[in-house]
Amino acid sequence: MPLSFDIEILRRSEMFAGLTAEALQAVAAAGSVRRLPAGTRVFAQGDPGVSGHSLLEGRVKIVQTRADGAQSVLRFIGPGEMYGTVAALMNQPFPADAVAVVDSVEIWWSIPTFRQLIRTHPEIGLRSTAAAGTRLMDLQSRMGELTSERVEQRLARALLRLAEKAGRPTAAGIEIDFPITRQDLAEMAGSTLHTVSRTLAALDQRGVTGSARRRIVVRDPRALAHLAETGLD
Repeated sequence: MPLSFDIEILRRSEMFAGLTAEALQAVAAAGSVRRLPAGTRVFAQGDPGVSGHSLLEGRVKIVQTRADGAQSVLRFIGPGEMYGTVAALMNQPFPADAVAVVDSVEIWWSIPTFRQLIRTHPEIGLRSTAAAGTRLMDLQSRMGELTSERVEQRLARALLRLAEKAGRPTAAGIEIDFPITRQDLAEMAGSTLHTVSRTLAALDQRGVTGSARRRIVVRDPRALAHLAETGLD
């Protein structure tokens, strides 16, 4: 039985945000929907870029492995976000692995199908270019953080990004709505597991962060933002 979904979710993507209802329906009809059990690798770094993807439910982690074998978590994908598409449209290999963090659902398109959608709806192509620019600017910003900021600042920024993107208000604070490991945070912050664990423990003790049901809670967003900006406790 085909999986059904609310096509308005697709509007959360920069590529589809301004489409008419008719065009959005065409985009949805051209794709294939599938379930991604937790741990599923959607595509692998270095594989030919042959498909574009948009998440409908759940969370997907984008992980890049460097030449020395070290890994970096580049970002977490949430519902409505595209991934893998820009590289594929540029005829480039996938630059990283995409792995489902929790049970998820996605819609995907073959690149020939996606190119046909662009020919029919040129605004998708224009928005794809804008999305590539946004991604490049984000990468440049992250690189600047790695070279100029302390670990505490980088960890604080990573937590703030997660809270903004995947946070939900609770009595205890802003809870990041999916399980994230300290190793994930270490890779996002460009640090070691030991250093991030120690830093996070200190933040927990000060009441800036905490945990509940295997999820991180940002208890004091203002203090965390101050740490991210100044590097001062």
